[in-house]
Order: sequence, then structure tokens, then C-alpha cells
Amino acid sequence: MSVRRLAEASVQPASFAFNRANAAAAKQWIKKYPKGREQSAIIPLLMIAQEQEGWVTKAAIETISDMLGMPRIRGLEVATFYTQYQLNPVGTRAHIQVCGTTPCMLRGSEALMDVCRSRIHHDQFHTNDKGTLSWEEVECLGACVNAPMVMIFKDTFEDLTPERLAEIIDLYDAGKGASVAPGPQNGRTGSEPASGLTTLKSEKAILKSTRDREAREAAKAAKAAPDAIIAEPVPAPAAAPVAPSNASKPKTDAPETSPALKTPSATKVAPAAEKAASVSAPLHSAANANKAAPEVEQVAKQRNGPKAKAEPAAAFKAPEAKVPAAKPAKPSLDDKNRPAGIDRPAAVDDLKLISGVGPKIEGILHTLGIFTFAQVASWKKAEREWVDGYLSFHGRIDRDDWVKQAKALAKGGVAEYIRVFGKKPV
Repeated sequence: MSVRRLAEASVQPASFAFNRANAAAAKQWIKKYPKGREQSAIIPLLMIAQEQEGWVTKAAIETISDMLGMPRIRGLEVATFYTQYQLNPVGTRAHIQVCGTTPCMLRGSEALMDVCRSRIHHDQFHTNDKGTLSWEEVECLGACVNAPMVMIFKDTFEDLTPERLAEIIDLYDAGKGASVAPGPQNGRTGSEPASGLTTLKSEKAILKSTRDREAREAAKAAKAAPDAIIAEPVPAPAAAPVAPSNASKPKTDAPETSPALKTPSATKVAPAAEKAASVSAPLHSAANANKAAPEVEQVAKQRNGPKAKAEPAAAFKAPEAKVPAAKPAKPSLDDKNRPAGIDRPAAVDDLKLISGVGPKIEGILHTLGIFTFAQVASWKKAEREWVDGYLSFHGRIDRDDWVKQAKALAKGGVAEYIRVFGKKPV
């Protein structure tokens, strides 16, 4: 799952408050939960805030968290986990969600995304020049039989062609979105076959009311024509009784289930006589215990012991049984792609402010002559790959975007980092 972050501080409003109607709706939602469980209402309250503002702002998350008496970090966890919440400003007139799951993809959803790229913006979650439209690719929207489809607000538009989607986008951009009828756009009703109904064309077979109405009409017709000869229905012959099946009855010769045996026996046997008639258990033999019975494996052979022959070289081995491969050698210090190092300056930047850099990695960077944010900010792709070879977990430099973080820290320290990423460095 991709990382979801709040919008930059520069676009966040200073405060949030529900309007009168939404405040009443929020109170009704809170009342639906038992006393002490009011925090469960955060999901519907965030949706109400999104419908009011168009997207979920940081101020809205904090206000709702305070309203429910829960830590603000819990509210942030909910808002950043569920993709139904838009954490950045979206189009004021329409935010188009294009389904990209397999059925829609097979029916041409990629062409619908091309329309969004050309009519709105090349990248997702970006508004057009006027700020009225935006789009994103989402997972299944639940109308697979009418693929491909998009969702705008709470309405779905199905059976789309690129041309029809372009028309819908233009109507929403012109403020005429209410004139577009939701549902299938090719004339079909609901999810019936495109060629029309092929089954259940008549309600006679499924509705008792229809059959009763036809019976009453037939009775009226008979009274209206008393001289007409109406054939009496011939009763069907009575079915012969079916004997019970024996299929479910257990078949066993075990003495425990045999009805012929009566237990306990009425004849009592003295303990001494019973012991004398008993057979002693055989002595334990490890050799005999290691032999498989012929009737089990059709051959007398030992069950355990050394293997008869060596295992083939190509035999499958479980991953945990494989010998771990040798660790790749670290890149040469004389490599041309090594970032330029410097002597340790008097004032060393705290590289641990970069997310993904801990004390151990900071020590490694120091041994390579990396002491400042400006050095990290200047790394090109080849230099990042060279440094990555010295880390135990590869790929974290690009995954955590060290270069972008270092540029912000080098430009204005923690204040610039907060402006760019909307949070303090950790």
C-alpha cells in the first residue's frame, strides 16, 4: 500500500467547523454508538467533513478527534489508512475515480484514463488549470458486469466509451453535471444483458399473485359461458411410496457397533482367571518396530535409516534449508561513482533528521566523508546506487527520498522540512 500523507501546510486551512446541518448529522451519528464507544463514529464524521469541504483537511481531522475525545494521532491513522478520504484538494466540480481492476481494464479502462490525462491533468490527484476537475485510478467500484466505469461523488457511470466519458467531463466542467443520468451509458437497464433480457421475461412463473389473477379470470369466463364444455383436469396417478434408502446407514463389523453383542456380560470372571487367560505384551524390539508391515506398503522394508542413494543435485529444497548466498562485495572506494567526500567540518549536520537514517547509517556516511545535508542533496542516480551498496537494506535511499529531504533541510532546516512535507523530521 502506498504512503498517504496530508496535503502541504501551504494549502491547509487554519480551522474547520461543521455547518449547522452537518453538525446535527454528526450528533446523530455519534448517538448510534454505545456510551464509551463514540470514537467509532470517526469514519462517518470524516466522510461528512469531506462532503462539506471537498477533501479531508488536517484541521477537520483534529477537530473531529477532539469532538470524539480521542488522541489526534488516532484520527490521523484512520484518515491516512482508508483511501476513500481525499487528503489533498480535488476538483471543485468533479473528482473522477476511474476503476482500474481487471474487468474494467479488460474492457478499456486504460483508454478512459487517457481521456482524464488529456482533459484534466497528466498526473493523478492534480486539478486542471481552473481547479474544477481532478481524477485518480481506484480499485473495484462494484459494477464489473457493466465495465468499464467511473465514479463521480456518489454516482457511478457505467458502460463507458472514451467519447462518452469526454462528454461527461465537459458537462461537469461546465457546471451541468446534474444533467448526466448515472448508471449505464449505452441504454441498458441495470445489469441486464446488452441484448436485452433472455430469461424471466414473464412474472407468471414466480409471482403467486399473477397465477391467482389468471385463475379468477378463468372462473369468470366459465360463468359467462355456462353451456361451454370445460374439460375436467385429469388427476395424476398417485405416486407409489418410496422405500427408505440404506445409503446413509453405517456399514461396520466392529464389535462395538454390533447389535448382536450384549454388554456388559452377565457372567462374572474372577480376576485370577482373567489374568491367566490374558496374553502378555511382546517384548519391545527396535529392529521389528522399524519394519513396515508388508500389508501397509506391499513390501517389507525398514521405515527409518540412512538414505539408499544420494539426493540428486537438482532436487527441490525448501527455502529455509538452502545455504544462504554470500553477501555481495561492497563497491570499491576508488569507483568513479563514489560521492565526493570532505574532511569532517567543525559543524556537522545531524543526518539523522533524514527519515531512514539512524545512528548506524550516519556513522557509515561519516566514514565515507558525508557530513552535510548539501552533500546528500547533490547525489545523482549513480552516486545513490554506490552509497546503497554500503547499506544493509538496499533501496532505502530512493524509497525514503533522501535527496528531497536533504534539499529541504539544507535550504531552511526543520522549518523548510515542515513546509515541504507537512510534518517534523523524525
